[in-house]
Amino acid sequence: MGAHSYLIFSPLRGREQMWRTLSFSLSLSDGKVYALGGMGADTTPQASVRLYEPTKDQWLPHTSMPTPRYGAFSFLRGSKIYVLGGRQGKLPVTAFEAFDLEMKSWTRYPCIPSRRAFSSCAASDRAFFSLGGLQQPGPHNFYSRPHFVSTVEEFDCEQGVWLKATRSCRMREKRADFVAGCLGGRVIAAGGLGNQPSPLASVESYNQLKRRWEPVAPLPSPRCSCASIQTPNMLFLIGGVSQGPSNAVEALCLKETV
Repeated sequence: MGAHSYLIFSPLRGREQMWRTLSFSLSLSDGKVYALGGMGADTTPQASVRLYEPTKDQWLPHTSMPTPRYGAFSFLRGSKIYVLGGRQGKLPVTAFEAFDLEMKSWTRYPCIPSRRAFSSCAASDRAFFSLGGLQQPGPHNFYSRPHFVSTVEEFDCEQGVWLKATRSCRMREKRADFVAGCLGGRVIAAGGLGNQPSPLASVESYNQLKRRWEPVAPLPSPRCSCASIQTPNMLFLIGGVSQGPSNAVEALCLKETV
């Protein structure tokens, strides 16, 4: 059979039927997998949370999220899973909530200040970030079109508030549908779509002490809509879209720390 093999796990199931969903968020804690939200078979956003128990090879229902959504960002910090953003149909979600793994309960935090589609989120040890995206026109601005933004909104965990956004903290490049992560204490923004006719190759990092963005070596394969995996020392960008579907797998490693 060679050196590689697959482990087959139980499918996602509810109490009575198969749990079919897509674009949900995943988080891993103590060997257990949490699947949060997602889009149902009828395209409606879901609030359901499922827990995979490896010892039982079984998916179990858990306490639902306060806000149904799909395509959200989730981060494990200590004993809590933080969930930011996402979508409900065409509408971006600004909800920011956390699930306490010990208390088995949800807490609401102040919402992301501005509503942007295809934004990205990242987390450092002391803050959460909502970055970039596509700004929708206001309800009374009939002639405006959606436009790319370089917005940076930072939630200070110690103060428990979103800090006032300043022009000096904006990203160097306006972008949406990009990969965000955190390496060596620096927030990373890589690739995505901008005002150019093709996906971006540019990468930048945010120095939290200097509160400014600095250029990083560009992506070898410019693209948007990538999947990503964060490790302590590397940020992987997997697949995505360039001129067509991409099979590129590349990783950024920052040796310098803040």
